[in-house]
Amino acid sequence: MKRTVFFVSDGTAITAETFGHSLLTQFGELEFRQIRLPFVDTPSKARDSLGLINQASQVSGEPSLVFTTTVDPDVTQIISDADAHVFNLFDHFIDRIEKAIGQKRKPSVGQAHGMGDRGVYEDRMEATNYALTHDDGISQKLDQAEVILVGVSRSGKTPTCLYMALHYGIKAANYPLTEEDLEQPRLPEFLRKHKHKLFGLTIEPHRLSKIRELRRPGSRYASIKQCRYEVEAAEAMLRAEGVPQLSSTGSSIEELASRILLSQGLQRAD
Repeated sequence: MKRTVFFVSDGTAITAETFGHSLLTQFGELEFRQIRLPFVDTPSKARDSLGLINQASQVSGEPSLVFTTTVDPDVTQIISDADAHVFNLFDHFIDRIEKAIGQKRKPSVGQAHGMGDRGVYEDRMEATNYALTHDDGISQKLDQAEVILVGVSRSGKTPTCLYMALHYGIKAANYPLTEEDLEQPRLPEFLRKHKHKLFGLTIEPHRLSKIRELRRPGSRYASIKQCRYEVEAAEAMLRAEGVPQLSSTGSSIEELASRILLSQGLQRAD
C-alpha cells in the first residue's frame, strides 16, 4: 500500500497542498496516495478528518503524513492527535515571524485564498477574460496584451496564459503558428508589431505527437513527421526573429509562467 498524504485546511487547502507537494518532490522515488481535505473549520469536521486519517494509517500499516494550515486552536489540536506524522505549516513559522516583526498574530480562518484586495481580484478576473477572448489567435488586436505566447498548436500556450491571468493578473494572449505561417520567412506582420511582447513555447516532437494523437488519432496533424517539421520550423523562425523561447516538455505550467514573467520583466499582482 502507498503511504497516504493528507492536505488539511480550514480554507481551500491549496497552500497546504502546494507546500506539501514541494517538500515531497525531494523524495522522487516514492509514490503517495494524496487526499485533500478543505474547509475543516469546526471541531466536528476536524473529528471527521481525524477518523479518515487514522483509518488510512491503519489500512496502509504506516502512519499517514498530514500537511495542515489550520489556525483554530481546537481544530489544530484535534488534527495533531491523529495517528500520523502531522506537519502544521503555520506552527513552523508563526513564532519566528512574531518575533521578527514584534507583533502577535490575529488568527483568521480561511483567509489565505480569500478575495482580499477587491481591486486585485477584479484585475485577475479581467485578465482571465482577456486570455479567453485572445486565445488561439481569436483576436489580432493585441495592444492591451502584456505578453503574447507563440508556438505550434498544442505546445501549452493556452493553459500557461490562463495560469498567468488567474494567478498574476497578467493579460496574456496567444497565437498558434500554422503550417501556412511556417512557410513564410518571418512572423505575421501583426505579431511583429508587438515583438517586444512575444515569447515562444516549443515542445519535443515525440511529446507533441502523443498529445495531438489524443485529439486527432491517426491524423497527419498528429504524425511524428508533421510534428517534427512544425517544431523545427517554428524554432528556427523564432530564433531568426530574436524571440525568446522555452520548451514545455517536462515543465510544469507554474514553472513556465514564472520563467516567462521573469524574462519579460512582468510583476505579479499582490
